[in-house]
Amino acid sequence: MAEHDGPHSMCLNKVDCHSSSTLSSSSEQESEIFTKLKVSLTEDYPQKNAEILSGQYGTNLLLIGVSLMLAIGNNGASVKEEHLLSFITTLIIVQLLWMMWYIVRRGMQSNLQAEKDVHATTSWIKGGLTLLALLSLIMDAFNIGYFVGYRSCLSAVLVVYPIIHATHTIAQVHFLWFHIKDVIKSFETFERFGVIHAVFTNLLLWCSGVMSEANHLLNHHNTRLTALGFENLTMVCGDIDHTTHLAMEPHCNCTISACSMFVNGLYYLYPFNIEYHIFVSVMLFVMWKNIGRTIDLEHNRKRLATKTQGLVVGPILGLAALASTIGVLVVYIIHVKESLDIRESTIAIFYYYGIVMLVVMCSAGVTGLLIYRADPMPMDTTKNPSRKLDTELLFGSSVGSWLVSWCSVVAVSASRSSPSYRWTNLMYSLLSILEKYIQNLFIIESLYRQREDREREDAEVAGPAPEIFSVTSSLSPPYNGIINQAYENPDNGCVTLENVQKESGQVNGCPQKHLEVPRQVENNVAVTPSKKSQILKNIAVFLFMCNISLWILPAFGCRPQYDNGLEEETFGFTTWTTVLNFAMPITLFYRMHSVACLFEVFRRV
Repeated sequence: MAEHDGPHSMCLNKVDCHSSSTLSSSSEQESEIFTKLKVSLTEDYPQKNAEILSGQYGTNLLLIGVSLMLAIGNNGASVKEEHLLSFITTLIIVQLLWMMWYIVRRGMQSNLQAEKDVHATTSWIKGGLTLLALLSLIMDAFNIGYFVGYRSCLSAVLVVYPIIHATHTIAQVHFLWFHIKDVIKSFETFERFGVIHAVFTNLLLWCSGVMSEANHLLNHHNTRLTALGFENLTMVCGDIDHTTHLAMEPHCNCTISACSMFVNGLYYLYPFNIEYHIFVSVMLFVMWKNIGRTIDLEHNRKRLATKTQGLVVGPILGLAALASTIGVLVVYIIHVKESLDIRESTIAIFYYYGIVMLVVMCSAGVTGLLIYRADPMPMDTTKNPSRKLDTELLFGSSVGSWLVSWCSVVAVSASRSSPSYRWTNLMYSLLSILEKYIQNLFIIESLYRQREDREREDAEVAGPAPEIFSVTSSLSPPYNGIINQAYENPDNGCVTLENVQKESGQVNGCPQKHLEVPRQVENNVAVTPSKKSQILKNIAVFLFMCNISLWILPAFGCRPQYDNGLEEETFGFTTWTTVLNFAMPITLFYRMHSVACLFEVFRRV
């Protein structure tokens, strides 16, 4: 009986053994499938869909805010501006908490070297944003002063909002300076929601600023129409005055003497606040796209300092364009409110100025394109989210100006009236369309060209060349205790040198006779800018100044599209005002974004 208790007693027949092995294998398969499904549900699924989920979250945040803005535009509606500001303040506080958590967590991981995307931004962009942030802080101070003057009849939300907004501006500038280049590799799903929340919070702040500025311009437009005798039209659009709390005087007296200064100063600060928030949105969007990205170390290097030899014609012409812009702006603002004849002459002056400016800009852009077409330098096709976003924004933001220009073309062609500026308006509109075509091509061609100083860049990053390349190496005294393997065995020395260069990311092979020239002579030849580079740099500087000029005019109230009457006659006041309220903010962003891109072009040439 003891023999039956051995190992063979565990399986009485072949059928039982086969069934038990089948059950065992099937249970292992089920366990493996369950494990894979668990991993898929807990890790792969959120990582693959976090971008879509976070994008939908941010879009709905923006749509909620826009819905509140549209409801506020209805006079006497139950939705007040306090509700919108409360919603935006809540979003700002959530972003502040996320930035605080991110900074603290990064500080705890200071021993780990985080990956950086050097193309995400540059020091000059961060410096420009800091300047815009300072002007935004001044605007917040003016808002607080405005509340103090009318505190007896204004809601407390109107003072809480600027205080929170100022805190948000300071914290966000700090975040942009020290963390905007971070490539996030941990807590990716959570961080995607945090970054996209910051993106759409700034977009909503941009929309709020655009709404306030558009309301201010409409009020001024109504004032001009009243001065010219169009009382009925002013009465039709008088309900627009209730869009924001600054559009109408509160129902109480100001308790301080500086109320008028605060109100008037706010409208000159709004353009800078608007540009600040839209640029922050763009930078944070690049950070969002970089989450989980694998950085190409070969192309992720700092650029060399930009050479400025030969910059004469571009800056001189650019300063002349800027000076003429200031003159046209002053003349327009002063005289557009006067009699009908002076008003028409003022609008005609603007169109003549614009035609000259756009013709010269088109000529400069075509010259730059011809230079590039004559150059066989290949295109740079490496992955760069920042550059790709710049390209998409250039095309996307051109739509606003193109829409206004084509509406003007239709209006000029169909209008029954014939003011003195009718055909100059047509030429200006067509040139506006053409100029953006050419400028977009020039900027994109420049950004996607491989840099001509790539070889010099690689040489400086790799450090000084080994002494085996220098003719002075044979004149230097021997080092004690060091064996020159290249001298003892040239082949081995060549192999050793090649290995060292491979580790540094550069392979030059063995030394050739034609390379045995003094190092300083090579550098002097490499850094001397060519005539072609000088021309391209001057073009970039000139277009840079022209785009600043064309941003200044509409940003500070020089908008003949409101005042010439041709478009209103063709499309009607309501339709045309809606088109301008949609297109003008995008047009302003196009000019400022072109300024940033052209400075990058200048640095790359």
